Amino acid sequence: MLRRDLITAEIQKLAQVLARIMGLKLEGKLAEADDLLMESLVNNFGITPEELFSSNSSEFEALLTEKEFPAEKLEMLSQFLYSQFDPSVINPRNDSFAEKLYLIYYLLETKHHIINMTNLDRQKLVDQYLNT
Repeated sequence: MLRRDLITAEIQKLAQVLARIMGLKLEGKLAEADDLLMESLVNNFGITPEELFSSNSSEFEALLTEKEFPAEKLEMLSQFLYSQFDPSVINPRNDSFAEKLYLIYYLLETKHHIINMTNLDRQKLVDQYLNT
């Protein structure tokens, strides 16, 4: 029970950070939003920008396996990355986000047996992006 409470508290904290990132984006403060995202990835997920952008899918999968995130935290990681993904723009940054997102959705489905409508829609967009 204590572990579940700790995970719930951590997810609530991450949701607040994600809301702050989205608020900054809406205000047009894209650099601040990006800085907060990268800081959050390091502090809350232990993922550096170098690991996020330079690793290929198999390296990123190994990183996620090593970290052994619970499903809830993996779901939050997908939300953080999706907040920065723009399927209308083809560039290396979006390519990296798309590959990582596709992997996370796959892990949520196969390892954690979690499927939800939001992720299915997002996975479809990511798949379309990767296949263009």
